[in-house]
Order: sequence, then C-alpha cells, then structure tokens
Amino acid sequence: MSFTLLPEWAEQDAVMLTWPHADTDWQPILDSVEPVYINLCQHISQVQSVVIVVHSETLKSHVVALLTDAEVDLSKVRFITTPCNDTWARDHGPITVQSESGQLCLKDFTFTGWGNKFPAELDNAINERLAAEILADNCTYQKVDIVLEGGGIEINEHKTLLTTSECLLNPNRNPNMSKTDLEQALSDQLGAQSFLWVDHGFLAGDDTDSHIDTLVRFAPNNTLVYVTCNNPNDEHYEALQAMETQLKSFRTAEGSPYDLIPLPWPTAKYDSDGDRLPATYANYLIINKTVLVPIYDDENDQAALAQIAKAHPERTVIGINCLPIIHQFGSLHCITMQLPKGFLR
Repeated sequence: MSFTLLPEWAEQDAVMLTWPHADTDWQPILDSVEPVYINLCQHISQVQSVVIVVHSETLKSHVVALLTDAEVDLSKVRFITTPCNDTWARDHGPITVQSESGQLCLKDFTFTGWGNKFPAELDNAINERLAAEILADNCTYQKVDIVLEGGGIEINEHKTLLTTSECLLNPNRNPNMSKTDLEQALSDQLGAQSFLWVDHGFLAGDDTDSHIDTLVRFAPNNTLVYVTCNNPNDEHYEALQAMETQLKSFRTAEGSPYDLIPLPWPTAKYDSDGDRLPATYANYLIINKTVLVPIYDDENDQAALAQIAKAHPERTVIGINCLPIIHQFGSLHCITMQLPKGFLR
C-alpha cells in the first residue's frame, strides 16, 4: 500500500502543541510565552481539536486552569502527559501520511535536536506515546530510522516535495545518505513524486539549518509563498535575492512556472544580548477554515496578512503576536503540528 504526505491545507482533526515549562529554556519568559499558546488554543479550538503534550501532571493542571480562565472549550482539548525537552512540535511531532483508500500512518522519524545541537531524547519519544494514547485504531504507526523534521519539508497536492539543501543535505542529519538516497527515501516514505530543492536563503538566529517553513511555503494551485528582502544593507539581502531568482526558475510537472506570492520582511528584531531573532512571516499555520500568521508588532504585519490571504482566499487569516516565541529562535509554525482528519481515536 502506498502512502502520501498530505498538504497542510488538507482537512484536520487537531493541532498538536508541546507546552513550554520551567525546565526548558523558556523559563525566564514563560509569563510572556504562555499567552501566545493560550491564544493559539482559543483560535484552533474554534475549528478543530487541540492536542497538548505536557511535561507533568502538575503542568497539566496549570494548563487546564489557564485554558479555563481563557474560556477555551476543554472538550476540544486532549492531553498527553510525558516528559519533554522543549516545545518545537513541528520538528518532533508526527509526520502523517495517507493511502489512496484513506488509511493514515503516523511516521515517527528521528529527531536529534537539529543535528545534535540540543538534547532531544525525550522529545524523540513523544510520537510513540501519541500513537499509544490517541491514534485512531485503524491508523498505523511506523518508526522510521531517518533524521527528518516536519519544518524541513513541504508538499503540495501534486506530490511535489519542497525542501532546502542546507537542511536535508547537511552532514549533521543523515551523513551516509546522498541527495539521490534522500529523494528515494522520501519518495518511499512520503509518496513524493518530484522535488524542488531551494539552494539559497537563511534566517539569522535560526537553529534549524534553514528549514523550508521559514522561507518558502506551498499554497494550492501551484503557488509558492516566500520571504523577500529589499534592503541591500540587510545581511539576508543577497541570499534571499538568489532564492527568489531560483524560485522563478522552478517549473511544475507540466512545465509551467509557479505563481509566486512575495511576503515582506519584518524589520530586524533583537534580543537583550543584541542577537538577531528569526522573525519571518512564512512561518504560518494552515488549519480548517483559517490561517494563523505570526506577527511581530511590526509595520509590515498587515501587508504580510494581505499577501497570505491571496494564497488562501477561502480561509480567514488571523495574526498571532509571536514576538515572545522568536526569543527562543522559532515562530508559530515551529511550535505546532497539524494532525489530519481521521488521526484521533
């Protein structure tokens, strides 16, 4: 039976969040970070369920109290209590594929903290707990001995997989696999039939080695939504100009160029140490009927929301202030993972 990764705009049962806690690097700024998570739960629970991974029963009680105060419908929330290192659900969460008959399989790829940069053994065990506790009985679970993070790949309805060479070909991921090996493995595991490799573009402050979800996103109907930088004095200018040139050269299976929707570049954001933070509008989340977009109290926020609305005209586009999240060097898409229709028991 062949399985294919579903595009993010496929119908969903839920979104998974792994809640930040005091034993993580979030500890000094939990008071500003938890409201972002609450806001996400408020919006997601309007259209589907929320699966929340919590580090302990004590944290679960705390989160229940927060969500109750925020008037989130707790009947739409499912909890998984299991120890976790951090909160980047996009990268330690399940990558779910579907067969032509509609059966789902939870693919549990290996998460190594973006090439062994950070401890990840607890996060790498979360998907097995998910499968045991909430995966629907007719869905299957498969451990895959390949290092892969959900933020490193995008797929569209034509089974074209989009990724960056900087991430997937990095020797800190799968050093014994060539580009050809990886394409074969991703064809076998995710049903990809063609590949687009982005060779340029990065975000200062990013730990992921240029995940595609910080730079370029698929939208329906052969559309690419991507970040741009028009300031020649910005350190990203040359790389993002080169990326845009490459995107213009990409062709669909039919030989047509992609419809390109550029996103503005937020003004540079820095932490208290003067380190640049990876603010990007491309790190948005598509859910049922809605797109949740990270915004940054920035003069370019509204323009970004308008551009993303062009890519998803059938959905309501909502901005979520993610300034606190980028202080740990990720954004909205990085802390979420969608679970497709039929996933939940």
